[in-house]
Amino acid sequence: MKKLLFAAVASVALIAAPALAAPSISGERIGQHVEVLASDAFEGRAPATPAEAKTIAYMVEQLKAAGLSPAGDIKDGQRLWTQDVPLARFEIKGPVEATILAPGAAITLRQGEEIAIRAAANGADRVDIDNAPIVFAGYGVVAPERDWDDFKDMDVKGKVVVVLVNDPDYEAGEGDFGGKAMTYYGRWTYKYEEAARQGALGLLVVHESEPASYGWATVKNSNTNEIFDIIRAEPAKAHVPVEGWIQRDVAVDLLARAGLDFEALKAEAQTRDFQPRLLEGVSFSTAFEVDARQIISQNVVAEEPGSEWPDERILYTSHWDHLGVGAPDASGDTIYNGAVDNAAGIGAVIEIARAFAQGPAPKRSVGFLLVTAEEKGLLGSEYYAANPLYPLETTVAVLNLDAPSPAGPAKDFSAAGDAASQLQDMLIAKGEAQGRTFKPDPRPEAGSFFRSDHFPFVRAGVPAISFRSGQDLVEGGLEAGQAWSRDYTAEQYHQPADEYGPDWNLEGMAQDADMLFQLGLDLANSRDWPEWKAGSEFKAARDATAAARK
Repeated sequence: MKKLLFAAVASVALIAAPALAAPSISGERIGQHVEVLASDAFEGRAPATPAEAKTIAYMVEQLKAAGLSPAGDIKDGQRLWTQDVPLARFEIKGPVEATILAPGAAITLRQGEEIAIRAAANGADRVDIDNAPIVFAGYGVVAPERDWDDFKDMDVKGKVVVVLVNDPDYEAGEGDFGGKAMTYYGRWTYKYEEAARQGALGLLVVHESEPASYGWATVKNSNTNEIFDIIRAEPAKAHVPVEGWIQRDVAVDLLARAGLDFEALKAEAQTRDFQPRLLEGVSFSTAFEVDARQIISQNVVAEEPGSEWPDERILYTSHWDHLGVGAPDASGDTIYNGAVDNAAGIGAVIEIARAFAQGPAPKRSVGFLLVTAEEKGLLGSEYYAANPLYPLETTVAVLNLDAPSPAGPAKDFSAAGDAASQLQDMLIAKGEAQGRTFKPDPRPEAGSFFRSDHFPFVRAGVPAISFRSGQDLVEGGLEAGQAWSRDYTAEQYHQPADEYGPDWNLEGMAQDADMLFQLGLDLANSRDWPEWKAGSEFKAARDATAAARK
């Protein structure tokens, strides 16, 4: 990484909350955190590597210096700064062999090129599949409430299933799955889960950049690295032996060799009348070894205790991990620094924490949860939501910050997906106080609502939102903001090029952090309990714990 210079930026003054003088948040300080955490010295911040200890130590040092209190596990009667997160770690050892056998042809698929196979998380130390039949199962969805079943009467035991990414509605933009906005059925995580329920031998997702919302480089870098999961008593019930992705051209060729047309089957898969197809005469083989072990990673947990209602808390979340060291890019760089994703989010949350610590004590407690293993499937936040250090029923709200933009101040802002909650309305009001306009998620089809650390809390019923920076930039407008976003997704996201640079405009990050600080400050000094709106699928879980909230 080149030696970096700080961009000279002004701190953004906070809008004063009623009766409280609010300190300012410094964009320069956020940048200082990013430059450190995204430097080559931190080796991409992968969990279960020496870089984890260095990352944890830095965050704890900064929170302690800012005046926060530890709020993690209790050991020997003392609160720690961390929460242990036990995880299972899986890594492929040696080469991956993958072959398609078809009439008159044996086609070798190169790991990371035509195929991206994940290390098996089903507990096996070796995967050896020989000529397994292949089934095309549309979008791989079983949704009884929508009268939808892509498997129907097809028995996929002992077979490898090939499915499309996203929802059946993606192409047409309307239908039984909410139109263009992705449902959980469109997430690749769901498709793997359903394959396990169906008893399949493997599941391969067909990669297409638009419905996936990212290119093949992201798939390769995210899936051919080590894989983590929560500790499971019976991992084979949650994971099939082979989980992975294949390039679209590979899928087209597979179907063609079985006498089937990819585009015609895709169109049929968008209807509930779709019938799964066995690819006659075509089979899949693969063999590889897996190193499986259990590790302990860590969430960092700090707080500013409440002066009147300390058992009620607002929780800020952000993930510290990235992809570590991996395959080299075209320049030979092997360190996936993760500057925007998500050293920037960590830097902003540390500075929000500093603002709370330096101001008057809030009436409710304010917690800061910096989580591990987001890149491995939201595992740090999943673990906390399943093993909360403080009751979720009295957690007022969760405010998540992931990958804030360094493109500069924006006239708008957004959130990942549609939270359908009063919390989102409160965020919108805070934005208006800044003179900014809320824009709904511009790409709900990307499924961002299910891809950030607020989601495990959402599933538990806690009102939660994941903030997104705006794109209508003060300098350059919407065209400049969209151009930055496109470039970042194509050239930097989950790639070694996601580095801190002297061209970053830190004023926008400070503006975003200010808005989230102001929202948390209001909640921390009120008796408000934001709720899910009528019709939300998460409302029932929250309502079930209503008696715990006064």
